Amino acid sequence: MALALPLTLAAPSSALAQPHHHAGVSPKAEQVAREVLAPNDGWAAYDGGTTGGAAADPEHVYVVTTYAELREALAGGRTNDTPKIVFLKGRIDANTDEHGNQLTCDDYADPEYDFDAYLATYDPEVWGWDQEPSGPLEEARERSYRNQRDQVVIEVGSNTTLIGLGDDATLVGAQVMVDSVDNVIIRNIIFETAQDCFPQWDPTDGPEGNWNSEFDGVSVRRSTHVWIDHNEFSDGAVLDRDLPEYFGREFQVHDGLLDITHGADLVTVSYNVLRDHDKTMLIGSTDSPTYDVGKLRVTLHHNRWENVLQRAPRVRYGQVHVYNNHYVIPATPEGEKTYEYSWGVGVESALYAENNYFDIDPSVDFSQVVAHWKGTQMYEKGSYANGRSRHHQVSFLDEYNAVHSPTIENKQTWSPPLHGRIDPTQSVPAKVQKAGVGHIL
Repeated sequence: MALALPLTLAAPSSALAQPHHHAGVSPKAEQVAREVLAPNDGWAAYDGGTTGGAAADPEHVYVVTTYAELREALAGGRTNDTPKIVFLKGRIDANTDEHGNQLTCDDYADPEYDFDAYLATYDPEVWGWDQEPSGPLEEARERSYRNQRDQVVIEVGSNTTLIGLGDDATLVGAQVMVDSVDNVIIRNIIFETAQDCFPQWDPTDGPEGNWNSEFDGVSVRRSTHVWIDHNEFSDGAVLDRDLPEYFGREFQVHDGLLDITHGADLVTVSYNVLRDHDKTMLIGSTDSPTYDVGKLRVTLHHNRWENVLQRAPRVRYGQVHVYNNHYVIPATPEGEKTYEYSWGVGVESALYAENNYFDIDPSVDFSQVVAHWKGTQMYEKGSYANGRSRHHQVSFLDEYNAVHSPTIENKQTWSPPLHGRIDPTQSVPAKVQKAGVGHIL
């Protein structure tokens, strides 16, 4: 396996190592890579703050250009808590082996897996609608999925900064797993999400059944102090609208873009672009009061959500501050899946939506922005929308309540303890032009 090459930086003179110029990486890039989250910048600044790999010594600063190098730089995964900075350079494809050879779904498929046989066996007209698939073919599908998972899921340890160089650092087909760790920063990277080669058919999922896939772009689970900033998330060249249907349902190969679940806590997501996706951001993975109660404290600010159909975000349990975001909701082309909602109000959630701006096509009703997922209350203020006039203030929660039952109470149950300047809503589209890659380096 190719090794990621360490940079030679000055030795640390304090708790946070100081930047030092190295050939191939600009002084500005070295300086930005050691930046820490500002003291008031959302929930990730709470209880000690987030510094990522700012304290990395010279032997633990890397520039990687291949997936093999990336895996080597992050060797040990969640058990590797050594402070480290990993610069990503250029386009890095997770579906490549240690020699750089391209891997396809056929390379991951178990010898006993046959997709045509899977369709024939679990066709609802044959299998029925009352139970999930089981038996040898489903077991072969599961083994195939695990083969792909072992390749494309890459774990990040505590005290790590992942940062892209320039404006084109791209990670393709990987799931970055931030699980059971503390103190992680991810910045300036384009994520083209993984495509699950082996989705599972579940006839019991909803009235018509669904195909379900497993991989997110970035998944934050059981972790604390995570700052995700100035990245771009999408499905890349393979969009949901291009996928076939089986059993009358879309063959879904994507899961979330950025999910925060399983009791994760103290997360700030700022100045990212999330576009062209269905199930975009899930905060809280279950309605059951297992590990999420008292956690899932998340701040989302100055992000651009463009042509995403749902979960922007969908929240369970957490105290989630959503402020100064820009939502772009276009018309749905004929024959494609339509926009569903942006703010999902889930069980015991405490969503605090403040000064968010929506560009909404006239074909989309304002009452669609909020969705009821067993939650009883949220707090909304300062929302603006385009539309009948140039822009005007609106309560999307009032619009929802006017046509839906049960209603959701507009109630403030907490106050965000840490945040930066709350910009006037009318200025948000201009402010969010600085979201995405290429603005910090």
